Parts: sequence; C-alpha cells; structure tokens
Amino acid sequence: MSLRGVSLPSTPVVTLGNFNVPKRRCQITPLCLPAVSTAPLSQSCMFPQRLNPLHPPGVRRRTVSLETVAVHHHNQQRVINMQQKEYSRFHQGWRRPFYGSATEKEDYRREIRQLLKKQMSEKWSMSREVLASQSKELEALKEADRFAVLQDLEQERKKALFLRRYRDENKKLMESKWQENRLTRSMETLKERELLQYNPINWSGTLK
Repeated sequence: MSLRGVSLPSTPVVTLGNFNVPKRRCQITPLCLPAVSTAPLSQSCMFPQRLNPLHPPGVRRRTVSLETVAVHHHNQQRVINMQQKEYSRFHQGWRRPFYGSATEKEDYRREIRQLLKKQMSEKWSMSREVLASQSKELEALKEADRFAVLQDLEQERKKALFLRRYRDENKKLMESKWQENRLTRSMETLKERELLQYNPINWSGTLK
C-alpha cells in the first residue's frame, strides 16, 4: 500500500430522507518513501535506512496520527532483504565444493590450502616467538647465574684475603712475643750470672 501522491476526491454528500448529511473527511499528508527493490540481492548491495513509523520522511512535525502502513511495510521489506542476504551468504560457503563447477571447486580447494598455509605459518611464527622468548629467558638466567657465581668468587677471594691478613698479623704478633720472651730469658740469665759472680757462696766460680 503506497500513499505517494494521494489526492482525495471532493466531499461526497449522502442523502438521508429529506436531509443532506456531508460525509466525514480526514486529511492525509502525502509521504515520500524510498522505493523497496524486489530484485535479487547481491553480496555488495546496500540496504535502505530503517524508517521511524511515528516520524516518516518529508514530515516536519511528529505526531501519532502519522503512523502509516507504508513505513511498516518498508521496514519489514528491509528486514526480509537482510535475512535473504544472510541466508545467501551462509549457504554460498558450502555450495561451491559440492555443487559448483570444476573451476569453483578448484578455487575452493585453493582457498582451503592457502588458509591452511596461513595457519601453519602463523603457528610456526608463534612457535619461533615462543622459542625466541625462551632462549632470551634462558640467556637471562645464564647471565644471572654467571653473575651470582662471580659474586661468590669475589666474596671467597675477599674472605681468603682477610684470613691471610689475619694469619700474617697473628704470625707477626707471635714472632714478636717469642722474640720478647727470648730477650727476657737471656736478660734473666745474664743477671743470674752476674749475681753468681759476686755471690760469696760461689767464690771458686764453678756455678754458672
């Protein structure tokens, strides 16, 4: 039902007995709706925009009385066309390998091979990235282990140097103490000898 370019006739008059009663008249605003195509759909067709039944195009003021069947029909046809496109797209995928020509089947197999190659290349690249990250992590762990070993060796070297210095200092102290003890004993021996020389008990000088 289209209301494009609607023109109403003059108001008819209904005769009831001796009275002339005019028929009630409604003012309808003509609408300018886009035409809905009934041609078969293609994959690249553009669907018309959805219309608002309460505010059709070409009307400045929005009122409830402007709701028309034409706008609803337009939106319904738009939904049907979109459903047909989706159905065609869904069934177009599996039609070629079973019911298509030899060229279409070969194109389908070529696409499948290319898709498999792409998946394999993506998997290989992902595996290479994983291996690269693992190798980097292994190198970082090796570097950290080497640094820890070097730190341990440095600490061992410092500890050995400290112990060597401690040993040398102890040896010097012990040697100086031994030297003092020897000097003390020699002085005591000399003193005793001097005392024995002047002691009247040892007149003969036999005691030493």
